[in-house]
Amino acid sequence: MKVKVLSRNPDEYLRETKRDIHKVPRNYDPSLHPFEAPREYTRALNAIKLDRVFAKPFIGNLEGHKDSVSCMSKHPGRLQVLLSGAYDGEVRIWNLPQRTCERSFLAHDGIVRGIAFLPSSEQFITIGDDKTIKVWKADTDDCHDGEEDEPINTIISKTILTGITHHKSEPYFATCGEVCHLWEETRNEPVRTFKWGVDSLHDIKYNLVQTNLLAACASDRSIILYDTREVGPLRRVVMKLRANKMSWNPMEAFTFTCASEDYNLYTFDTRKLKTPVNVHMDHVEAVTDVDYSPTGREFVSGSYDKSIRIFEVNKGHSREVYHTKRMQRLTGVLWSLDNKYIISGSDEMNIRVWKARASEKLGVLKPREKAALKYSEALKEKFASHPQVRRIARHRQVPKHVHNAQAELRKIREKTKRKESNRRIHSRKGAVPFISERKRHVVAERQ
Repeated sequence: MKVKVLSRNPDEYLRETKRDIHKVPRNYDPSLHPFEAPREYTRALNAIKLDRVFAKPFIGNLEGHKDSVSCMSKHPGRLQVLLSGAYDGEVRIWNLPQRTCERSFLAHDGIVRGIAFLPSSEQFITIGDDKTIKVWKADTDDCHDGEEDEPINTIISKTILTGITHHKSEPYFATCGEVCHLWEETRNEPVRTFKWGVDSLHDIKYNLVQTNLLAACASDRSIILYDTREVGPLRRVVMKLRANKMSWNPMEAFTFTCASEDYNLYTFDTRKLKTPVNVHMDHVEAVTDVDYSPTGREFVSGSYDKSIRIFEVNKGHSREVYHTKRMQRLTGVLWSLDNKYIISGSDEMNIRVWKARASEKLGVLKPREKAALKYSEALKEKFASHPQVRRIARHRQVPKHVHNAQAELRKIREKTKRKESNRRIHSRKGAVPFISERKRHVVAERQ
């Protein structure tokens, strides 16, 4: 004999708490919901508006330096540790969650040009204008005064030093200045020296994926690639204006982005250096620093126009711009290893901490909050091309000097394009070739 029984699951109709909303059963048949698309559009519009309402990216600042911040370095294994060097030769170790200085000492006579952690994370290396390379202990257990701190090792260089980078896992590091030197931690003389007829190099970076590859920015407007297994440099690309800093994509061995003096950033593929993969335009003054996110999909840049911008790798314009009234010219930017925060150092002696996503809620999220945020993100993505949603999503308030400079640069670009177009129309066919925005900034590629 068959007995049919009605069964009801309490999870489908009972609330978790008294303050929770009542659960209502829904039939998802599309024929019963003829106005679903207009409702979703309204929700997407509300979601993008709330994004702008809750966009409060600034978290806090780290005070203590007595001169402009010259360089910063992330700890390779701990999110809470940050190193910073200043123009007066002082180095500070910061605790980011508590926003306190754990230790400070005078490391060099003159500007601290670079800081790099060793793979063991127990020591770090600094270089300065006094032509010395110093190795220090990274522990903050013993709090010392400035005079008591002594380096573990001091190497006196024969040439001026302007940049340093350490190998991801091996005991090697490279410095740049008049020439590029490759060093071993246990030796006080360089293992190898690379030259390519350049006056000076001002930035150098190890590739995080292809770890035997190095790239350096030179004073003759070129970006030079080195292979530590070879005797000399590999290739170089010459730009119209000098590149200040560069950063490798941590997820792609062949991609890097350089910050240029001509207000733009250029993403290159090392397999084809004749033209950049993308030109990122929005800054209105020289770009001073660039750093990739750990996902490799975005990067952050700092500029002399007193603003920080976040770019997506495949897009030419920034998705976000950060600025404050007190922040002056940017000297360095970093993207934290948990992909949530951005750290910036500037001329007015402050280090600032920002959210990587301006409207993101910090702290623990409940499952229902996560689901609501996920639904909002899906709606924003679905209706991203709608004019009203797109207008609200990309609208940003910028300082007056940036706004005026952008308008001026726009006029200059339009005037140049119009002039080229007129010359092309009134010239013999092929006499005035069309040059794309990506090709016009590269002078030559040399091997």
